Amino acid sequence: MSENSSFSAPRSALSEAFVAVIGGGPAGLLAAQRLAEAGLRVRVYEAQATVGRKFLVAGHGGFNLSNAEELRTFAQRYGSQGSRFQDLLSHFSPADLRAWAADLGIATFVGTSGRVFPEAAHKPADLLRAWLQRLRGLGVELHTRHRWLGFAGASGLRLRNETAGSDGPEYVLEPAATVLALGGASWAKTGSDGAWVPLLEELGVPVVPFAPANCGAEVGWSSFFKERVGRAPLKNIGLRVNDGPQVRGEIMLTDYGLEGTPVYALTPQVRAALASGQPAVLHLNLKPDLAPAALLAKLRQRRAGASLPDFLRKALHLGPPVPTLVREVLPEVTPLTAEQLAELLVALPLPVTGLRPLDEAISTAGGIAFEAVDEHFMLRQRPNTYVAGEMLDWEAPTGGYLLQGCFSTGAWVARGIVAKLRNS
Repeated sequence: MSENSSFSAPRSALSEAFVAVIGGGPAGLLAAQRLAEAGLRVRVYEAQATVGRKFLVAGHGGFNLSNAEELRTFAQRYGSQGSRFQDLLSHFSPADLRAWAADLGIATFVGTSGRVFPEAAHKPADLLRAWLQRLRGLGVELHTRHRWLGFAGASGLRLRNETAGSDGPEYVLEPAATVLALGGASWAKTGSDGAWVPLLEELGVPVVPFAPANCGAEVGWSSFFKERVGRAPLKNIGLRVNDGPQVRGEIMLTDYGLEGTPVYALTPQVRAALASGQPAVLHLNLKPDLAPAALLAKLRQRRAGASLPDFLRKALHLGPPVPTLVREVLPEVTPLTAEQLAELLVALPLPVTGLRPLDEAISTAGGIAFEAVDEHFMLRQRPNTYVAGEMLDWEAPTGGYLLQGCFSTGAWVARGIVAKLRNS
């Protein structure tokens, strides 16, 4: 199937209403599907050569579609927007997402961590291919290499056809409703570059500045540490920011600092600490499953003059790069008492100097402020223009929450559009 082709299918009376979806990511494509299933004519416009680029990239590290967590707890993963996402998840839940995938022929399963994945035989491209097949059957028109340039008049959209190059002709659409689903500002190579911000700000739409989310933390390692350690994993650890709650998992030591799921989960706290001008310190617990008394008892068995690396490896199974990491934090570690060393091993302080650049982040915080949209996510400054996905100011940790959030917002705006057009 050519992604520049137009799809056709029989229409109901409601199909006289034409809806434009700007952006071919998960939020935009699900909105398009829901709108088409309601009998609306739908056209999707994507600036890139193919749709779903960030969707495919996200699947490279393990195609985590959603999470089997209970809905109330799930909604809390969205922080300050938790109460709003309670409604979104009730409308299009993780169970609905799994049923949607199954309807496309993609079976899913719940992993030991609660994360939802497609069965091993299915890749991200398989799901996307099946999805586009479904959209084709629904009559959705999909136009790639068509760049949105802004608004025209009270209801129009300016676009440029770049199928023959970036100097292609401009034209204006007059849809009955518009869904903007252009993503946040990370992974610009996928088309999620935040270039839409000035176009919305021209209307007076408040946009919270973008900031990196789910990204690595920078630590000022010494040259010796970088050369000696490079990249090295630390499994089964605990991590917290300052005096905050501990997150369990696996991290990777890198030449710039740390990355991994616990680091990503703590990005909001690190970002807040850095923004306030206060020290942002990640405290690393190297033995989270060992009771303090048991840890101390083991450390008291160290004989005078025993090599610290050998002792840590034999007594606590803490081999490389832990001894180098401990000495990086506290070079004069040998004279420490067993009590002092115990405190260090469960709260090794790693001062964070910054977060990785925005374009390296898995996702972004910031975007269109929720006060700028109504309960259906329609822009208050521009009637019949709706916003979905990462354009809105929300963030969530990895673990299935990001994709679920995009899908749920797409389904939500589709419901609002259908209701309004049917009543107009």
